[in-house]
Amino acid sequence: MNHAFSLYLAVKWLHIVSSVFMVGTGFGSAFYMFFANRSGSVAAQAVVSRLLVRADWWFTTPAILIQPASGLWLAHAAGWPLGAPWIALTLALYALAGACWLPVVWLQLRMARMAQAAHAQGAPLPPLYWRYARRWEALGYPAFAAMGVIYWLMVNKPALWGG
Repeated sequence: MNHAFSLYLAVKWLHIVSSVFMVGTGFGSAFYMFFANRSGSVAAQAVVSRLLVRADWWFTTPAILIQPASGLWLAHAAGWPLGAPWIALTLALYALAGACWLPVVWLQLRMARMAQAAHAQGAPLPPLYWRYARRWEALGYPAFAAMGVIYWLMVNKPALWGG
């Protein structure tokens, strides 16, 4: 087997697996937080928000770093120009998802602290928690939509404008 070919397949595998970790962890976290926030249980919100922050650090953050590095390497190795429309659109959508994710991380950290404090005090969550929760949820929809389109672009590599 050709060494360069096996390296390409290894990087492609890493790219695919890291995308599954990134989107899968994000979707799973969003699912549990969405329902914990509607449960009426401050204890559940405290636990889920703490674990959501942990999952982002352990799984999502490394995947977010691996994705562009492996994707750019794969494009170069395959001879695809970064200006190819499907790659350019993918990069733009990835930037959009990242622009949504960064404030989400900030919101999650604060929501987790508020939920932990409310639970420890046996108090309800403050109104600020709920404002942050609405923003957190609103930022998730465009990020997940962007990632869905990115998956489609990666699989299909369509000829778009000028291409």
